[in-house]
Amino acid sequence: MAKSSTIAAAPEAPADSAETQASLDSALDDLIGYAMRRAQLKLFQNLIGRLSAHDLRPAQFSALAIIDQNPGLMQADLAKALAIEPPQVVPLLNKLESRALAVRVRCKPDKRSYGIFLSKTGEALLKELKLIAAESDMDATSNLDSQEREELLRLLKKVYQA
Repeated sequence: MAKSSTIAAAPEAPADSAETQASLDSALDDLIGYAMRRAQLKLFQNLIGRLSAHDLRPAQFSALAIIDQNPGLMQADLAKALAIEPPQVVPLLNKLESRALAVRVRCKPDKRSYGIFLSKTGEALLKELKLIAAESDMDATSNLDSQEREELLRLLKKVYQA
């Protein structure tokens, strides 16, 4: 039995990368997850640029804010709050400790556990970083008026708090 040597022709690719991106976007435009990811990338790129002046990443900023709101929390709880695996917290905390922004303090009841606290330097820097993050957030969402921004925030919270 003879094999067919007919191969279907590949569809013609768009001429340039802008056309390719437009084609990909149109296929995904109605997916909320895709739109959220694109928006998140824009927001993070803006924030990363601003935090780089302080040699910090968004996860480290988030960790400082969570520790500030929950002094003495355990590493596992910080991992859960950051939605990362517990082993990923160790290098993050090492960086914060090396910069004298946070400290791990051994807990008296359980000598194997450590509570995490901000240092005075960490508290002072966090105040500045909160302003930077708020400005970054406003800049990255400048296409929205204040009512649209509030509505978007309300809807996003509704999605992730469900």
